[in-house]
Amino acid sequence: MELDPDLDLVLTREIAAPREILWACWTRPEHLVNWFVPRPHRVTACRLDPRSGGAFDTTFDVDGTVVENKGIYLHVVPQEKLVFTDTYTEGWKPAPDPFMTAIVTFEDIGGGRTRYTAVVRHRIAEAATTHREMGFHDGWGTAAAQLEAYARGLA
Repeated sequence: MELDPDLDLVLTREIAAPREILWACWTRPEHLVNWFVPRPHRVTACRLDPRSGGAFDTTFDVDGTVVENKGIYLHVVPQEKLVFTDTYTEGWKPAPDPFMTAIVTFEDIGGGRTRYTAVVRHRIAEAATTHREMGFHDGWGTAAAQLEAYARGLA
């Protein structure tokens, strides 16, 4: 995948959990709500339909403010790749103010470990800058650590 440093933000981690479990954590609402946003924020609602065009909808409580994120999956390769976006909502309806498309990959590296990579693409450089300044690396890094802790509890 060719990355554009002006538009793409990347986070890669080696996670001490098998990719099958990480996959379940990303694709099953009962798991995603436990790790997806940095604590003390939390996911209060989640609807996932991991197939092309299926819903990827999450609602967060961020310091008492409700934040709704509606999107869809664009591409799903079981146990290997999830691509989702807020550019469209379910039924392929264009979103009024899209922000990003995420490409999450899971690579088995042996010993029950997985190389986890999240590439978050933006339409314009200003959106990528805003996301970086919002704390993309800290936020997605904290969520990755929470994912690892939660997944290890399931292993």
